[in-house]
Amino acid sequence: METSAPMLLTCRQGAFRYPQTQSPVFENLAFQMPGPGFNALFGPSGVGKTSLARILAGERSGFAGEIQMPGIDRVLYTYNTERLPGWAAVGRHLDRIITPRQRDQKDQLVELFDMTPHLGSRFAQLSLGQKNRINLIRYLLQDFQMLIMDESLANVDEPTREKIILGIKALFPDRFFLYISHNVVEVSKFCRQILVMAAAAKGRPASVVAGQDFTREAPLAKGPLERTMLEIMNAA
Repeated sequence: METSAPMLLTCRQGAFRYPQTQSPVFENLAFQMPGPGFNALFGPSGVGKTSLARILAGERSGFAGEIQMPGIDRVLYTYNTERLPGWAAVGRHLDRIITPRQRDQKDQLVELFDMTPHLGSRFAQLSLGQKNRINLIRYLLQDFQMLIMDESLANVDEPTREKIILGIKALFPDRFFLYISHNVVEVSKFCRQILVMAAAAKGRPASVVAGQDFTREAPLAKGPLERTMLEIMNAA
């Protein structure tokens, strides 16, 4: 019986700068993150989180260094305020992009994301948070080994974000997620590992911090969560 290769995201001597600029967005980037699991990419604005995400997804050139991703053949990247077909009805659009075998999964995700009442609405009628939720559903219905979520749950209230993240972790335990967020409590609580990128001017190497990887079945202690948050903030 054939088994798939273990997932492992590795970067060595990574560097990126925008064309016709002198200062690097990041350089000497090195880390390892095993998968699967719900992981995070964290750091202040401007450190290159989105650039790295697009590099991993094959959407940005100009990267120098080495990236290896055994066990990860298909990487998708989704982001906040992604353009959607404003004229389309949400339910009909979702039905068009799935196969008949995916109908139950689609219904399960729509219910998890609290979007059932909005299936008859057009995208243009949705709030920003509702648009982000439907957009994320569209990606979860695709074939992927890694999904990068760049502020994909922005403008969604905290209880709903928690419900969605816990649901994703339960429904897709064999996938690699990389969640980009500025919410240190959220990444500390829900993520297995957090890649922390510091501003280049600080001269700090990127570091991988172990998160609490909270699930519905596991209790969460306040002390370990606070220590994780402190470690992340000291590394950023």
